[in-house]
Amino acid sequence: MLKATNISKQFSGHRALNQVSIEVPDGSIFGLLGPNGAGKTTLIRIINRITAPDEGEISFFGRPFSQEDVSQIGYLPEERGLYKKMKVGEQAVYLAQLKGMKKSEALKKLKYWFEKFEILGWWDKKVEELSKGMQQKIQFIVTVVHEPKLLIFDEPFSGFDPINVNLLKSEILKLRENGATIIFSTHNMASVEELCDHIALINNSEKILDGDVADIKEAHKENIFEISYATTGLQIRKIIPADFSIIQSTVVNGHTKTRISLPTNASPNELLKWAIGNFEVHGFMEIMPTMNDIFISQVKRGNTGNDNSPGN
Repeated sequence: MLKATNISKQFSGHRALNQVSIEVPDGSIFGLLGPNGAGKTTLIRIINRITAPDEGEISFFGRPFSQEDVSQIGYLPEERGLYKKMKVGEQAVYLAQLKGMKKSEALKKLKYWFEKFEILGWWDKKVEELSKGMQQKIQFIVTVVHEPKLLIFDEPFSGFDPINVNLLKSEILKLRENGATIIFSTHNMASVEELCDHIALINNSEKILDGDVADIKEAHKENIFEISYATTGLQIRKIIPADFSIIQSTVVNGHTKTRISLPTNASPNELLKWAIGNFEVHGFMEIMPTMNDIFISQVKRGNTGNDNSPGN
């Protein structure tokens, strides 16, 4: 759906993006990840035509991205902002009209969303009377109300309690089911695991990793397995084969869980066969890396010996 090709951007003395390319599949949730200052927000602003790249191009459905296409984007920036003295409903209608909606249509759809989020009672209140979380709900609603083809959420869960985080996650998944494509920028790796189909990781202004989330986890697994077994007096460290390495072992209520690292040429069947021969095995599973593990390891690796100035 959206493709950014060799995007570069320089700001007075520091490089924000250096030859960054991403491809966002239609109907997907695409995670745009990176540490603070990596260049994510700059890329998002370029996609939204808030700023222009020094090099590279953005295409939308296979054609050059134009100003007219901006109406097909819903953007929730990390920096929130509503007119505090203006009434909530009045402001929501105004913002919806800016996105091309007729007033009657905006009123109908906004009332639907306000009821859904259980905030219709705040329609005639001033924004300054709302809590931070309530204001963020309003901004989420005005981002999605015109049903854009592409939604960009920059840290959408910031400041929300767990109940409202789950509410927004559920709505984001429903938006994808209804045909929206979503770019999702966050530092919350647990949310990436739950929501994203694909990711791109940017660090020090450059893309250092991208692809399908399941494929990335598969590529970064380390041949670590966990066996669960009934605890006995037998000390596993004394009997484990020399080429197997114990990472950790915990005992709870007579039940032991031990994580073991295998050499690359060893089969998990070898570990399972050995375990069955020595213990009453209750469980056996491969330990896959989390997106948090992968994020940290890749960023640390990218930072080693890298003196580049950070982006935005």
